[in-house]
Formats: sequence, structure tokens, C-alpha cells
Amino acid sequence: MQKIKVLIVDDSALVRQAMSEILSSDPQIEVMAPAADPFVAAERMRHCIPDVITLDVEMPRMDGITFLQKIMSQHPIPVVMCSTLTEAGSETALKALEYGAVDIIVKPKMGTKQFIEESRVRICDTVKAAAMSKGKIKPYVPGHEVAPKLNADVIIEKPNGRAMVQTTEKIIVVGASTGGTEALRVFLESLPEDAPGIVIVQHMPEHFTTAFAKRLDGICRVTVKEAADNDSVIRGQALIAPGNRHTLLKRSGARYYVEIKDGPLVSRHRPSVDVLFRTAARYAGKNATGIIMTGMGDDGAHGMKEMFDAGAQTIAQDEASCVVYGMPHEAVKLGGVHRILPLRNIAAEVLRLCN
Repeated sequence: MQKIKVLIVDDSALVRQAMSEILSSDPQIEVMAPAADPFVAAERMRHCIPDVITLDVEMPRMDGITFLQKIMSQHPIPVVMCSTLTEAGSETALKALEYGAVDIIVKPKMGTKQFIEESRVRICDTVKAAAMSKGKIKPYVPGHEVAPKLNADVIIEKPNGRAMVQTTEKIIVVGASTGGTEALRVFLESLPEDAPGIVIVQHMPEHFTTAFAKRLDGICRVTVKEAADNDSVIRGQALIAPGNRHTLLKRSGARYYVEIKDGPLVSRHRPSVDVLFRTAARYAGKNATGIIMTGMGDDGAHGMKEMFDAGAQTIAQDEASCVVYGMPHEAVKLGGVHRILPLRNIAAEVLRLCN
């Protein structure tokens, strides 16, 4: 299998070294000579075109956003933005997604052995997912911007007994990863202000989900916010799981709410779609509709099968509209999907099912 060639662009020598060591540890990845700024990167690309670029946001001589725009307008290549955990950094990185970046990773830093290993898993998986998106990267057009593997058993106990009977209050749960920020925008923008309550897991680092929710809230008719522990799931509101924490759906009487929990990576992710979907199967059953969108890997596939078996309605985004047809494909293979639909048709079908 041909290795994925990655070009690291960052003005910090320490970050370049850390990223090189992390990516080189994966046998499927080959690291090109790193670049300290976009001008050096452009010179490297004259001799060899990388499969994926990891790009710093803030650099001297030319910032990462400007370089990203040049790449996307001249020679679209999968780009992963490498950002710091700051509010300003998250806003800029989210802007980069609108300009064509595939995903966001947080700059590696020293920590515990577990923290370093989790960072390695996330960074390598993100780069490999970006490589799979090759051919689906859209050119940037100025003026057209828009806003060790574990399963869910480690976070929640196995379902015991049958899910509760069907009621009139419906719940929508959604899982997405690579390419999901744009897919979620399309989906949420299509919903009316009185849509059923929604809970979303989008694979994204902590702090970035806050900015992402605010951005969506400004363009959608439904209210969008980052989920907080004990938030009620109500009509006309979408809750986005906070980065780096698991989000569970719970029910008390007639009230649905979310529980925010720490814990290990589940299906290589935190938050995990499997965790959300399994709790939806257990506490909502036939009252839930599950949607699995674009993304690499199989997070959410097993949880969606549990929803399917509990009587929930389940929808997978089709291959043609996915940036990476991984998670939906795995859910389909497990037999947990009722309908496979293009992204543009999902919102209308969800509303039909809930009504």
C-alpha cells in the first residue's frame, strides 16, 4: 500500500519535530521534509506534491489562512489545520473549514503517557481521513464562504431490558466526523425553528465545539449551543457535544436531557458517536431518529445497530455526498440503517419521520 505523503507547515521547530515523530510512527504515513512557513512549503511542493498538508494557523511572512486560500484556489489538496487551544485560534480554524480545510487538530504538547498516546491516535487518524477525502476537495472561490479501540461499554452499562414504548416526543441524534462541519450546516439550516430536539456528536477538539455551535446558531433557525451537563433536549434546539467529553442521552419521566462525562477514547474518539447512539437506543428507543454522516472509521456503527434493534428510525448519508464514506458504510454493513440518503434530502426525511 502506497504511503500517505504529509507535508508539515509550522513555524515552531518543536511542533515540527513532535508532528514528524507522531506521524512517522504510523506505518501508513511518510513525512516529507517539514516547512517553517508557506514560502518554504511552496518550494517543497514544486518538487513533490503531498497527499495531505498539516498547516499552522499563525505564521510569519504569510498566515495559514492566506496560504490555505492559495492552495484551494490553485491546486486543492487535503489540508488539516493545526491550531492551539485558544478561543481566537478556534475561531480562525473554523474559518479555515469554510475555506476548504478538511479537519482541525490541536498542536501536540507534553503530558501524561495516556495523553500523548491519545494525541497520536487522533492526529494520525485525522491525517489518514484527510487523505481519503482526496478528489472531494472543492476549490476555494472568493466570496463563496459559508459558515486501543474501546466500545461504549467503558462509558455506559450494557442495555438492560427493552427501551420504553413510543411516545409523542421525538428525539434526533446525529454523529459526524471528517467533512461533518459542512454536512451539519446543510442539515441544520434546513430545519424549521420548531424541529424536534437534537443532540449531535461531531468529532472536534475541546473549545472548538463552542465556536462551532456559535457559528451555526447565527445561521440556523433552530437554536444551536454546546451541550452542558443536565441540559434539557427540547424542540427547536440542537446540542453539540463538547470536545474531549462524552455526551449521553438520558430521560427522567417525560424529560430528555444530556449527561456530560469524562472517560477513555471510545471507538478511538471522545466524544464518541457510539456512546450517544447507545444511550439513545436505551432511553429513547422508538422515539429516536439516528443519523450517521460523513467520517472515517466505524464510530457510531454499532450504536446505530442498537438503535435499529430498539425500533428507532436510522438514516445514513450516501457515499456520493460524503467527504469520507467510512462511518455510514460501516453502519450499513452491520445492518443498522433503514435509509441511505443524499445529504440534501436528510432533513426533509427526518421531519417526515418525526411527524
